[in-house]
Amino acid sequence: MSSFHDVRLPLSPALGASGGSERLTDIVRLTSGVESRNARWAGSRRRWEIGGAVIEADAAHDLLAFFEARRGRMHGFRFRDPLDWKSCAPSESVSRVDQVIGVGDGTTTAFQLVKRYESGGASVTRAIMKPVVESVAVAVGGAAAGFAVDAATGVVTLEDAPVVGAQVTAGFVFDVPVRFDADRLELSLVGRDAVRVMRAPLVELLG
Repeated sequence: MSSFHDVRLPLSPALGASGGSERLTDIVRLTSGVESRNARWAGSRRRWEIGGAVIEADAAHDLLAFFEARRGRMHGFRFRDPLDWKSCAPSESVSRVDQVIGVGDGTTTAFQLVKRYESGGASVTRAIMKPVVESVAVAVGGAAAGFAVDAATGVVTLEDAPVVGAQVTAGFVFDVPVRFDADRLELSLVGRDAVRVMRAPLVELLG
C-alpha cells in the first residue's frame, strides 16, 4: 500500500466516530416490478465521520498536527474501529482459536489473517491487513504455534508447515487502513479549553 504512515489516529477524536460498512449494489427494476440486483464490489468498504466530538484544546492540537503530517488525503494511517477491532465480539477476550485462517497441506507456512462474519447461513470473509502485532496468537490444531506476523500485510508465517488437514487458527486485535476523505479539517472553539471537531471524514483504503 503506497503512501501509508504506520501510525494510529489519536484516541480522543476517534471516540466520536460514527460510520461503518458500505457496499455498492446496482438495482434495476423490471417492468414486471421484479428487481435485478448486482453487487459491483466483491467486498465492503468502511467510512467514518469523526466530526461532532468535543475534545480538549491539546487533543485538538494533536489532531491538527496529525492531519498536517498526513497532508490531508495524501497519506493513509491506522484507525481503530470503535465497534469492530478484534477477532471476537467486543465483550469477549481474544483467543488463538477465534478465526480459522487456513488448513495445513504439509508445505504451506504463510496464511493471511482473516475475520469471518456469519449470519443466517451466509458468511463473508474479510482480510485483516493491519493487525496489532503483539496481540496476535496462532494455533495449529488447537495448540499454540511458533510464528511471525507482518504488521503491514497481516500475513502470518509459521515456523513449521502444518500437517495435512490441520486447522490453523488465530486471534488478534486490528486496525483499519484509512485516509482522510477531505483536504480540509474543520474545528470550532466552543469553550476556554474545548474544541468541537466539525468535520473530518475517513475512508478505508482497499488493496
